[in-house]
Amino acid sequence: MILTISELLPADTLETIQGDLANLEWRDGRETAGRQARTVKRNEQADLSSPVGRRLRDLLSSTLSGHPVLNAAARPKRFSRLLVSRTGEGGGYGPHVDNALMGRGEARLRTDLSFTLFLTPPEDYEGGELVVHGADSTQEIKAQTGDLVLYPSTELHEVATVTRGSRIVCVGWIESLVADAAQRAILFDLANLQASLRGSLPEGAGERLVLDKTLANLLRMWARP
Repeated sequence: MILTISELLPADTLETIQGDLANLEWRDGRETAGRQARTVKRNEQADLSSPVGRRLRDLLSSTLSGHPVLNAAARPKRFSRLLVSRTGEGGGYGPHVDNALMGRGEARLRTDLSFTLFLTPPEDYEGGELVVHGADSTQEIKAQTGDLVLYPSTELHEVATVTRGSRIVCVGWIESLVADAAQRAILFDLANLQASLRGSLPEGAGERLVLDKTLANLLRMWARP
């Protein structure tokens, strides 16, 4: 499942983030790529160890971890370290698959889901589409500023060559409490139905109670904390 969450970043948060982006330092993006991906990666990575970088990372992390739709779709167990990348004219990221495991020690995680959070208005650059190659189709995505695209880490994907301007995004990975993608999709459908029924049925309605019970029991069966 590929899911676009529109306006994940509120306008005031996005304004703060874009102010911080202007004060970041950048380095060769190949430093953070795996051995195979390093050969096809042509972008820059922000240094998030500086004071402004840490502030930006913390703001992004808190916004992502607290977003209800992202939580319902991904059922996060843990998030990876966030990366902020910039792809200028002529840059891109060729077809690759993300590492199955990332991090070390207690920070080590299995990559079930990948996400791209767009931080640059699409009219500011040409090219730079996120291209996800599924088993039966290929999707090219160029989202609005503040939108997040969530997709399976198991799929081959790439960033098309930027032909004008500069593309800045935040990328990261999620280890889910529910490893099976089909089970996550069922839980997400039920969570959306649950939210819809809150607006149409009173609290304590039998249908809502049965749905709440079903969702809780499926999560109890499938989750691996």
